[in-house]
Amino acid sequence: MAKQDNQQVVLRVAMAQINVMVGDIEANAASIINACIEAKQRLNADLILFPELVLIGYPPEDLLLRPGLHDRILQGLEQIKQQVSGIDIVLGYPCQTTTGLYNAASLIRDGEIMATYHKQHLPNYSVFDEKRYFVAGGTACVVNVKGIRVAITICEDIWNPGPVNQAADEGAQLILNLNASPFHIDKGAEREAALADRVSEAGIPIVYVNLIGGQDELVFDGNSFVMNGRGEVTQRLAAFSTGIYAVDFVQLDDRIEPLPADIAPALGSVVSVYQTLVLGVRDYISKNGFSGAVVGLSGGIDSALTVAIAVDAIGPDRVEGVSMPSQYTADMSNEDARLEAEWLGIDFQTIPIASVFNSFLDLLKEEFAGLPIDTTEENIQARCRGVLLMAVSNKKGKIVLTTGNKSEMAVGYATLYGDMAGGYAVLKDVPKILVYQLAEYRNTLGQVIPQRVIDRPPSAELALDQQDTDSLPPYDILDVILEMYVEQDKDVDDIVATGYDADIVRKVVGMVDRNEYKRRQAAPGVRITQRAFGRDRRYPITSGYGKVRLNNN
Repeated sequence: MAKQDNQQVVLRVAMAQINVMVGDIEANAASIINACIEAKQRLNADLILFPELVLIGYPPEDLLLRPGLHDRILQGLEQIKQQVSGIDIVLGYPCQTTTGLYNAASLIRDGEIMATYHKQHLPNYSVFDEKRYFVAGGTACVVNVKGIRVAITICEDIWNPGPVNQAADEGAQLILNLNASPFHIDKGAEREAALADRVSEAGIPIVYVNLIGGQDELVFDGNSFVMNGRGEVTQRLAAFSTGIYAVDFVQLDDRIEPLPADIAPALGSVVSVYQTLVLGVRDYISKNGFSGAVVGLSGGIDSALTVAIAVDAIGPDRVEGVSMPSQYTADMSNEDARLEAEWLGIDFQTIPIASVFNSFLDLLKEEFAGLPIDTTEENIQARCRGVLLMAVSNKKGKIVLTTGNKSEMAVGYATLYGDMAGGYAVLKDVPKILVYQLAEYRNTLGQVIPQRVIDRPPSAELALDQQDTDSLPPYDILDVILEMYVEQDKDVDDIVATGYDADIVRKVVGMVDRNEYKRRQAAPGVRITQRAFGRDRRYPITSGYGKVRLNNN
């Protein structure tokens, strides 16, 4: 290998930050092979390191229970073994043995599996269910690569001291860590802090390679990095971007150390959330074969942000906006919806719903005779819009992107089969206050959201002069209460003790508890927090824990 700064490079490792599709073993194997060839030919690497379970994708969930899976995994491994030589490969895959199914990683050299490691710490919290599928390993795996003693660990192993110390005790000089670590706000800093703890205990450099791409509600952000034996980040790959990059190691006395390389800047919270949403939408649409996306443009902040994300994800030529005004829709809403479409360069249609809405009321007049007007009529308007959007989706093969945010979903401020109708909920895990921050950030890249959309009070516009605060506390209060109750698991008394009005807190908590049945029927959406509705927060619909459910569909 070449010399740098009078230090002999003893090992060059390629980090493969790649995007694969869960279950498509054949295509994933082909991507792995192409990456190996690139790492060998372009980077002259000695070894290439792939993310966790890269051969099947993460998380494979109950695909792992299918009887024919292991045969296909073995076929994929054989394909890789036959077509790659001259570079060592460390890749993750599910490994079936006589003692059970393991989350495994093997080092493959010139067509032979030289060593296999079984993940020891199986996460079974938050979005993870690995104990449902895998058996835990118990021993270290240290293998010789060009005279360097290299240990393999997998994801959760690095968050605990055992596996790294175990490898150090067996003489490891370098740790290779395979990951499928999904994004949540500030996750990058958490990862680097965890690795710093391991390095401080063992004094061994670590190469951390993370998956990238969207998978249903999860988004993997990449952010792969290298940490030296002193706990310093010496190289960081760009987040939300695929690529294959080299890290060189030199011999320093009895240890090896990585040479400094490019350190991509850590992104701020708002920027990283925006890029997470874009990547999640792009991969959900592309991996599921939709021709494009359709968004109901109301002239409000949520739909404006949603359509901007859709355009950034798949391009304006594949996005359609549909305005569906009623007699309650303000002129400024119609104007702003059209302006958003013009600024973004998307196809735009206006389909008034007054005639459809009045037809429903006419059909129901005998059924509703003698009953007062209430939220029923509001919900019918939302359901008229849902039917129209789904019709466009069916006819054109475009997915409907719903526009509801986390604050609304938490308290049930949404209509089943109305504004909740659709295939993917872009803002499902985005609190309302963050919606505004994301909109302002997006406008710094080029204005696509009219300023008055950001400035005006939010309204569902389902009744005359309606505002969200008619039904909800102000969002700067609501979002804090929701964070404490939903994400921090604080009870009513704990929240009230922080200074919030007891009646408001009880109202909000009651709304959250009553509306689990709605959330259970919501479209999947991008996860950005540590407690998203869906995979993260699984509460019973039928429960005596909260108040009696009210009829607020």
